[in-house]
Amino acid sequence: MLSFRSFIAEEAKRKDLVVFDIDETLFRTSAKVKVMKDGKEVRSLDNQEFNTYKLKDGESYDFGEFKSAETFQNTSVPIMKMIEKAKSIIRRAVKVGSKVIVVTARADFDNKKKFLNTFRRYGIDIDNVYVERAGNLNLGSSAKNKRYIFHKYLRNNNYQKVRFFDDAMSNLTMFKALKKQYPDTSFEAYHVKDDGSVRKV
Repeated sequence: MLSFRSFIAEEAKRKDLVVFDIDETLFRTSAKVKVMKDGKEVRSLDNQEFNTYKLKDGESYDFGEFKSAETFQNTSVPIMKMIEKAKSIIRRAVKVGSKVIVVTARADFDNKKKFLNTFRRYGIDIDNVYVERAGNLNLGSSAKNKRYIFHKYLRNNNYQKVRFFDDAMSNLTMFKALKKQYPDTSFEAYHVKDDGSVRKV
């Protein structure tokens, strides 16, 4: 049987995990994902459309605009309510040893430094946050890609609570469904609205 002292030591190791989406959660973006077929663009998707779009036979994605750090830096509009909330959460997390990550549907950017400097411009301590690029995976949808990343962090069962901020209900629904696999972890899902306010789901 675990002694009380050992129990307290084990609990102290179990920190919180906080996860933020980027597009339409921290920043509004004008970047589009192109849907290509036979070498031609057949459709252009904004971030929210991309979250639910299913490729048809012969179609593929062109993420050119979503990989451009310059486009991200020059055209992304900060959602200040969420920016301030993220800054506050990151400060507290660093203080107590919890972890904060950003999970984006995007793949690697063409200029990492320029991409990260966009966060620094608004006072976000991005140097204490790891950016997970779900777009590097190819599992069929944004939600499936993000689910894989959540599993990566949760399978070691080191977190007593996980909070996730996202504008897409499909991602939040996926996130809440993970509770069945990780019953000892508390899951809190927050839907980010257009004005940056949040609603617990």
